[in-house]
Order: sequence, then structure tokens, then C-alpha cells
Amino acid sequence: MRSAICDLDNHGGPEQAVYIFGDIDRQWWAQELDRDVPPGYFGENLLISDLETGPLGLGDILTIGDVILQITAPRIPCATYAAHIGSGQAIKQFYAAGRPGAYARVLVPGPVSAGMKATLTPHDGNRVTVAETMAHYLCHFPEADFLQRILSVPAHAKLKGLARERLAV
Repeated sequence: MRSAICDLDNHGGPEQAVYIFGDIDRQWWAQELDRDVPPGYFGENLLISDLETGPLGLGDILTIGDVILQITAPRIPCATYAAHIGSGQAIKQFYAAGRPGAYARVLVPGPVSAGMKATLTPHDGNRVTVAETMAHYLCHFPEADFLQRILSVPAHAKLKGLARERLAV
């Protein structure tokens, strides 16, 4: 079976080439949803044990073998996600949880396989977390200081563009 990315404006591309989910988040969701949540349930490309995604910072680096990934943005839930979960409250619940998973750009490509160790290196600079970015997204980014911080980290190009637009810079 072949899969395709149909909504190229909001999915895929170099700034969100990999969707990362933490196994801590997956287990939390299994309890929250009171159902089996197997690996891949949220559409993640990479499930990392002992990882919680909300505290990840934009610009943080994940190294897995020779592969180097850089965190760029949180996942923002959509109607497809809500339909998959099967609840009219799924999107609200996703925002409230603060466990969105994270998109990453690939800095150094290579093979990754189950059982490989993932090492997290925090971004050396301003700290803007995935959970914080998701919360600001829900409020439509009203705070200028947050938008300035987005411009200071290696965030997704769309986030940076939005920040520049809102700040008129």
C-alpha cells in the first residue's frame, strides 16, 4: 500500500520532515483515551522511548546514530485527527493535554531502526517549548514577546513567517 501526503500546505516538507512522538506521551494517551494506542496511532514517523514531547524546545537536536534531527514545531490537530480519534472533543482534548508530538527537520539523513539510542541536546539559546508554541497557536499568537522569541530560535519557517507578519518586521 502506498501512502501520499494530500495536504502539502500543512503536512510534510523539509521543516516537518519527521513527526516524533514520545512513548511517555503514547502511554499517557492510552490511559486518557481508555483504549489501546499502539505505536503509529498518532501518525508518528518516530516513537522514542523515555521521551515526553511537550517540554522539547524548538531548535533542540535529536541524534540517533548518524542521523541528526532538529525540532521545529508542534503538531497541530486537524479534522483528520479528530475523525481518527472518533470524538467531537478530540481537538480540544489534544490542545489541553500539551502532548502534541514534535515536527523535525533532518539536518543529517541516514538510517534509523528500532532500538537505536536517541540523544537529546537542548538548543543553546532562547527556550521555546513545543507545548508553549501549541498553546500560543490556539490563542492565535497575540503576544509580541513570544513572537520575538520565535524569531530567535530555529523554528519552522511558517512560524517565523507568521511572527514577522504579526510584528510587521
